[in-house]
Amino acid sequence: MEATDTAPRAARPAKSVSRLDRARQAAPQVFERLRNAIIALELPPGAPLSRAELAGQFGVSSTPVRDALMRLEEEGLVDVFPQHATVVSRVDVGRAEQAHFLRQALELEIVRMLAEQHDQALVIRLDHAIALQQQFAKAGDFESFIAGDNDFHAQLYAAAGKQDLWTLVRSRSGHIDRLRRLHLPSPGKAQNIVRHHKLITRAIEAGDADAAQQHLRKHLSGTLSELDKIRSHHPEYLTD
Repeated sequence: MEATDTAPRAARPAKSVSRLDRARQAAPQVFERLRNAIIALELPPGAPLSRAELAGQFGVSSTPVRDALMRLEEEGLVDVFPQHATVVSRVDVGRAEQAHFLRQALELEIVRMLAEQHDQALVIRLDHAIALQQQFAKAGDFESFIAGDNDFHAQLYAAAGKQDLWTLVRSRSGHIDRLRRLHLPSPGKAQNIVRHHKLITRAIEAGDADAAQQHLRKHLSGTLSELDKIRSHHPEYLTD
């Protein structure tokens, strides 16, 4: 994968902004698509979000857009200035650190549980997810790679019967996910993620709970350990 800085410097139309599925409620779809665009940095920190323009792009009234922006504000992904503007928020390092703490606490227990269960079907699914990630890494497809990363971890929660906790983690991870997206183009980052996933999977397969936890802890700490470097490259995107 070419190791270049691909973070956008100005807002551009998000590829996820499009007409909605009329068989589903509009507000959740608007929320999902805007959130995905923010996490992917297609809508970078500081990008303005006009209710009227978004309503036109999605082909909906202003109400679903308002509801979606309220949910994004609750997650800290947008800043709303009444009677003035709504803009994509800067990456809040404090929120990112809290999300990391939550996720690490949960997943350390989950991988220990899975290592003790010896579920070979899970190992096969994890290996498949890793193989897909390798393909995305070679292609330089960052967005598919990130989706594959999320799929790997979602399978851990599902195998442990903790899907609701994965939903909770995802709802708290907007800021850490944007840090990861900024960090992903760094030399060797994608390859390290794949390597850690392999090590976690092999430890689970071997029933070695301690090793699974050790590899997971190192895996999840990778981005925050490079925070100073990320900040130096993108000072306008981050806030403490």
